[in-house]
Amino acid sequence: MAKLYFKFGAMGCSKTAQALITKFNYEERGMKVMFLKPSTDTRDGVNIVRSRVGLWAEALAVPQDRDLYQLYTTEYRTCNVVIVDECQFLAPEQVDELSQIVMDFDVPVLCFGLATDFLTHLFPGSRRLFEIAESISEIKSVCRCGAKATVNARFDDDGNIVYHGEQVLLGGNSRYQAMCRKCWLARKKEQEEKGIIT
Repeated sequence: MAKLYFKFGAMGCSKTAQALITKFNYEERGMKVMFLKPSTDTRDGVNIVRSRVGLWAEALAVPQDRDLYQLYTTEYRTCNVVIVDECQFLAPEQVDELSQIVMDFDVPVLCFGLATDFLTHLFPGSRRLFEIAESISEIKSVCRCGAKATVNARFDDDGNIVYHGEQVLLGGNSRYQAMCRKCWLARKKEQEEKGIIT
């Protein structure tokens, strides 16, 4: 029986690489893949998914108002699996549409993404996945101190951690770093003691 899968982790934990490898594994066995990414993610181009280790593939970029159930049934019905990268940027309604694909067509849907933003708040798409996914697994990442990384720390141009701002700000290693919550809070206290407000 097919399931809706949510595979999440902090930045740099190889979520995108695993999505790309999963895509390759299905295609190597002659299966068709509906490979999606939210159009919010434009870091590597509108329709490119690229991992930090150099793997990449083309994907269909979908805006938050695109009905994914309708898209599957009208254009991708012959696909054996749906894979979504950066699923945290999906609208909650789109997560419901993906779940309906699983139920109506017995097609697995694998979603890879972040759970929380730079302030440790759940993204709306991730929240909905936690609520309804049949399989939820964490892809672990490590803080510089060696502890498990759980926070996607955002940095400004001066190297200070940012604690205010819009939920979505695209960026890579120069803008974000995975940290454990203890190091993240210690850095916040250190910055406050120096009068650095970000």
